[in-house]
Amino acid sequence: MKTIFFDVDTQLDFVYPAGALYIPGAENIVEALSALTRFAGQNEIQIISTVDAHSENDPEFKIWKPHCVAGTLGQQKVAKTLLNSRAILPARAPQIIVEKQKLDCFTNPKLMPLIEELRADRYVVYGVTSELCVRCAAFGLLKTGAQIELVTDAIKSLRSGDEQEMVERFQVEGGRLTTVARVITGSRTGER
Repeated sequence: MKTIFFDVDTQLDFVYPAGALYIPGAENIVEALSALTRFAGQNEIQIISTVDAHSENDPEFKIWKPHCVAGTLGQQKVAKTLLNSRAILPARAPQIIVEKQKLDCFTNPKLMPLIEELRADRYVVYGVTSELCVRCAAFGLLKTGAQIELVTDAIKSLRSGDEQEMVERFQVEGGRLTTVARVITGSRTGER
């Protein structure tokens, strides 16, 4: 079964308290994110990482305060989520970083052709923010017909109630829940 890890927006502006659009408590999942990244690297599992890359006057800033402006420190990925060998789309490497300007990573017109080319049977999804960007990635990947697993201890939400609602809907639509430990030990899925 061909597996791809799908790392959503694990950037400094979201994950750490000094970040421009900090997700409260997101720093608590850094070790889980690091474990998944190390596991992927050690087992030659492809990682697709999405990152916000906004312009200084991005229209999204009418909704959200400025964050992840291209070229700033806050736009960078958390170091523990990076492999030594990586590329920014469209290059091929163990880790491919897909830039986006909107919540939904599938608004990048190069993402779906990449997914179609890679033809994975299984996607393991994690990152921030559960009810926003992670939701878009997970539900977009469900449309591929592949097995989609959400790593519940490697996601973080702005509001836990919204996360719970998203997780329940994800399961209803055919998604599966897993944990970092299950991913690393090879157990596929389980209940929360």
